[in-house]
Amino acid sequence: MMESTAVGKAAAPASKMGDELRMQRIVFLAMAAFLLIAPSFIYPIFMMKVMLFALFACAFNLLLGFGGLLSFGHAMFLGSAGYAAAHAAKVWGVTPELAILFGTAVAVVLGLAVGLLAIRRQGIYLTMITLALAQMVYFFALQAPFTGGEDGIQGVPRGKLFGMIDLSDPLAMYGVVLVVFLGGFLLIYRVVHSPFGQVLKAIRENESRAISLGYDADRYKLMAFVLSAGIAGMAGATKSIVFQLASLTDVHWTMSGEVVLMTLLGGLGTLFGPVVGAAIIVTMENYLAQLGSWVTVAQGVVFVICVLAFRRGIVGEIANLIKKPL
Repeated sequence: MMESTAVGKAAAPASKMGDELRMQRIVFLAMAAFLLIAPSFIYPIFMMKVMLFALFACAFNLLLGFGGLLSFGHAMFLGSAGYAAAHAAKVWGVTPELAILFGTAVAVVLGLAVGLLAIRRQGIYLTMITLALAQMVYFFALQAPFTGGEDGIQGVPRGKLFGMIDLSDPLAMYGVVLVVFLGGFLLIYRVVHSPFGQVLKAIRENESRAISLGYDADRYKLMAFVLSAGIAGMAGATKSIVFQLASLTDVHWTMSGEVVLMTLLGGLGTLFGPVVGAAIIVTMENYLAQLGSWVTVAQGVVFVICVLAFRRGIVGEIANLIKKPL
């Protein structure tokens, strides 16, 4: 009798975990289905921008929401990968898939270098180190001869994917961005639900205890930093191909602040929160463009309202209501 009771108690958490994973998969399939048909009634360029910024926000959320590491210089990975991909496509004449891979690799190497320096500190000190390094990358992009200075790298050719698919066709380009976004999102999903992700969350909750259990916290944090940088770089590299431009905007500190806003607005530590947050911010920037610099004021107002009304973010509050993590 006691044995059957114990088995029942052990089966209950497993059943709950299965329900949670099933819910997340259903939401993912619904999101993928919507994105697949979206170009038929929404401007494809706008949707591509939403997906790329959503992937950028998801990469940042992997570091902050699941690793507890606040980087205030994440734009350096988005922007540096964008410059690298744009230079490779325009100057070296490589195909778009190789340009995106090259930009991602640059972001990974940069993430490794920055991570090795940043994880030596915690809290506000880590944040300030990433901000300082991001400003160095910004001034490098401003002064380096091959980046185009304030003009950036313009007229980046989209080229032909694998030498066959002409990406000058908006729908073909949309398909590539959709694959990049869904692939990046699934990678984050797998990481979060892997043993690595569980250890990362344990380090976020109580680093001292995780170390006492034998885990090398610095190694896990460095791996999270490199993964986040690589995924952010993939978004930046693809963005430069889509918009045929790599500019200083993507490496400026305001972009780092914007991705923080997207993540907090959607729901920190949730899988789908950054996607919702990015969609809201990009939509506001697109439809309130006529307000000029007042767009930032409008964003600030929305952020304050959401912080007061939705402490867990929009998706976080929805997940709390239905009692299932999203």
